[in-house]
Amino acid sequence: MVPFTYDAVQSEQEARSAAAAGARFLAGGTTLVDLMREEVERPESLIDINQLPLRDIQMESGGLIIGALARMAEVAAHPLVTREQPLIAEALLEGASPQLRNMASIGGNLMQRVRCPYFRTLDAACNKRQPGSGCAAIEGLNNTHAILGASEHCVATHPSDLAVALVALDAVLRVRRDAGLREFPVEDLYRLPGDTPHIEHMIEPGELIVEVVVPRGAYARRARYVKVRDRASYEFALVSVAAALEIDDEQIRSVRLAAGGVGTKPWRLRASEAAIMGERAGRKAWELAASRAIEGARPLSGNGYKVELLRRTVIRALELSAEIAGETR
Repeated sequence: MVPFTYDAVQSEQEARSAAAAGARFLAGGTTLVDLMREEVERPESLIDINQLPLRDIQMESGGLIIGALARMAEVAAHPLVTREQPLIAEALLEGASPQLRNMASIGGNLMQRVRCPYFRTLDAACNKRQPGSGCAAIEGLNNTHAILGASEHCVATHPSDLAVALVALDAVLRVRRDAGLREFPVEDLYRLPGDTPHIEHMIEPGELIVEVVVPRGAYARRARYVKVRDRASYEFALVSVAAALEIDDEQIRSVRLAAGGVGTKPWRLRASEAAIMGERAGRKAWELAASRAIEGARPLSGNGYKVELLRRTVIRALELSAEIAGETR
């Protein structure tokens, strides 16, 4: 491991000042420490932020507020989350092993790096790790890679299950900086790779994620997260879908859909949502939503199966959400 300095801070101001000078934040460390061991990440300075008071989970008028340092396990088990935003709890439980959930923070989960094997192989071409070196996955083993939002410079999928659920729920990120608090949708946190895949997010130097705000919605309690993976135990998604529905008198009043495992960022399925708004809930609507979800997909040599798998997963997620909606009407 490359030498580095370590310090623990007691205030947000200390943390932001250190980050502005080039330090990296350390919370649970479940991703960053692994990448440091492999020398994929080589920070010169780590700032431990675990003493900051950012672990609260509470309900306010704006919705559910989740502190950035709350652990995944804490959030998944919290009664406010399981009652008001069960989609988040389900995505967290599907997103990591119990050991990792006990350590990993919400903010860290949202900021984790990609799981592309070429990113983690130092002698492989990877534009995320070494800009301008190329993307070995395009002509290599790419069965787990993206079919949406890719570019000629990067085809890696975004890894977070939680981010998919938050994007579907129109969650907002609160970020602190010297100029004050700024807020923006979680969906806007992530950048498409384009020709700069090493720039993955919109957080600026010296900024600190402090909270996630998940707004209330009639659809929120009638939601499911469906994750398809290579094995039943902890594994990253081949395809996942977060679905939330409001159904009244058999008519779809509102719908939220997002997909994971298929895009270079959490992929909001707005065309699918628009296609079935106001339609009668049922198989015909679910198949219509699924057909819209796969529009624009560009599979590689090894991941064409994801097109059909995404279509089927959209249908299944909507079916399960509709069952909950039927039980609660």
